[in-house]
Amino acid sequence: MVRDGEPRYRAIAADLAAKIHAGDYPAGSALPAQRELSGAYGVTLMTLRQALRQLSDEGLIVQQAGRGTFVSPPHLAYRLGSLRSLADDLREQGHAVRTVVVSAGLAASPRFGAGSLRLERVREFAGRPSVHQTSWVPAPHAERLLGVDFAAVALYAALADIGVAVARAAETIRPALLEASSKVHLHEPAGTPVFVSERTTFALDGAAVVDDRAVILGDAMEIRAERAATGLSMTWSGTQT
Repeated sequence: MVRDGEPRYRAIAADLAAKIHAGDYPAGSALPAQRELSGAYGVTLMTLRQALRQLSDEGLIVQQAGRGTFVSPPHLAYRLGSLRSLADDLREQGHAVRTVVVSAGLAASPRFGAGSLRLERVREFAGRPSVHQTSWVPAPHAERLLGVDFAAVALYAALADIGVAVARAAETIRPALLEASSKVHLHEPAGTPVFVSERTTFALDGAAVVDDRAVILGDAMEIRAERAATGLSMTWSGTQT
């Protein structure tokens, strides 16, 4: 409904936004063609494009030249201030996350040496592979984790089950381009923008118990941090070329 004095394009933008939020146009789906929408709303293309520009500015849609207008995919939030498994962190935010185990077995780790557990997983969000993650756990914990269903059990939870409690982690996150080793799992071309997270997790006694590398699609994740006087330490560093 158009309120008195309200520009027509704003009413159209509000109506389209309501349909997006209601799921009439699901995340990632295409909106009808502009001529179809302008006819449905009984406005000119110029008015319709003003409405679409507002939705684009609000982050609800993405316009791709030559392809059309698409509903923006939902974004995951990677919270720097938490020490939980990635899947648990995302589920707490209300997201449905599916874990696909690519492989799990004993191998030689670059950090921990022989007899380590190498766990390779893909995280799917809204049906889309979004994170390719490889984790290493050293002996003697590695053998005790063989047989765990990591599609259903988080690695930190599995460690807790064998008496290993995690205390802290050191993590570096940097922008990068998708490499061949991950593109087959994330179904995106090499060179796609990604974040690369490299995290080492330590137990209460200070021993490193997980070495983790996650490749995260750049358009699927937002990185968030809550800052407090003593709550989170962040170091920013540039790279030299």
